[in-house]
This record gives sequence, structure tokens and C-alpha cells, in this order.
Amino acid sequence: MTTSPNVPLPGKEDLAATLNMLSARWGWFVALGAVLVVLGALASIYVLSATLVSVLYVGILMLIAGAGQLVHAWRVKNWSGFLFWSASGLLYAGAGALAIANPSAGAALLTLLLGATLIASGALRLWLWFNNRSQSGWQWIALSGLITLAAGVLIAAGWPGNSLWVLGLLLAIDLFFQGWTLVFLGFALRRRRQ
Repeated sequence: MTTSPNVPLPGKEDLAATLNMLSARWGWFVALGAVLVVLGALASIYVLSATLVSVLYVGILMLIAGAGQLVHAWRVKNWSGFLFWSASGLLYAGAGALAIANPSAGAALLTLLLGATLIASGALRLWLWFNNRSQSGWQWIALSGLITLAAGVLIAAGWPGNSLWVLGLLLAIDLFFQGWTLVFLGFALRRRRQ
């Protein structure tokens, strides 16, 4: 399908209307971004507390998910997956309860899981690069794979000693970057409005 230069693409008016609406609320983006920057700074100062709070949060979510799966399993008792849903719900709820009861052990387990996930992801990206290395631009996948693999190896090599600060530090960095992104987005929307 071809369009002439004078015919607007479908949805372009919707995008402009959405941007105009968001531009009118640019201050909310800046305010939320500033709050997230402050929270990120606090999390970077109190890394241990940030780690334990994040593990408690994950534990509560796992407990709720486990309870939901158990309720679901008992509502569909006649299905062949009843035992699977029940076992899955019990494991989720049990892991959540353990993370809540002992956040430092939960932090150690989540840190090890994070390191293993980064190692696997980095290795997969390097494998993808190796199989497609003749293509233009694939060196970026190799670089991404190396960085991800190195981060995973560093986390796994420092385990369990680093488990009380790695998650809090990652939370602080995430909050900080999300905050600055929203601040810059808010000011860009303000400039668009003017």
C-alpha cells in the first residue's frame, strides 16, 4: 500500500492528540521523575535496606500468586492439571513465605538466580552472534553478550557475599535512571507545548 505525501497516515492525528494531552501534564512527569531520582539516591545510600525491601516485595507477590494458583487449582479439581496447579501454587506460596520469613536467604537465592540468568542470556547472545557473525552490525550483539556474561560471572563469583547489596544497587540504579528519563520526558513535553 502506497500513500501520497499529502495523505496523513492513519493514527497520526491520534498521536498528536495524545502528545498534546501529555504536554498539558508535563509537570507530573517531572514531579514523578524527581521522586524516583530521590528514591534511587536513598536506595543507593541504604543498599542493604533496599535489597531487603525488594526481597520482601517479591516474597509478598509470590505468596499472593501461590494463593491464587491454589484457589484456581481447587476450583478446577476435575481438570487433569489439578496436581500441577496445586504443586505450583504450594511452591510459589512456600518460596514467598520463606522470602518473607528470611529476607537475607531470599536475597541470596534471588542474587544467584540473577547471576545465572545473566550468564545464560550472555551466552545465548554470543551464540547468536557466532552463528550470524558475517552479517553487518552483529558485533553489537557480541558486545552486549560479553557485557551481560561478564556481569553474570561477576555476580556469581561474588555470591553469597554480594547478595545483600547487589539487588539493592540494581534497584537504586533502575530508580535513578527511570527518574531522570521521566524528568527529561517532562521537559521535552513542556518544550513541545510552548
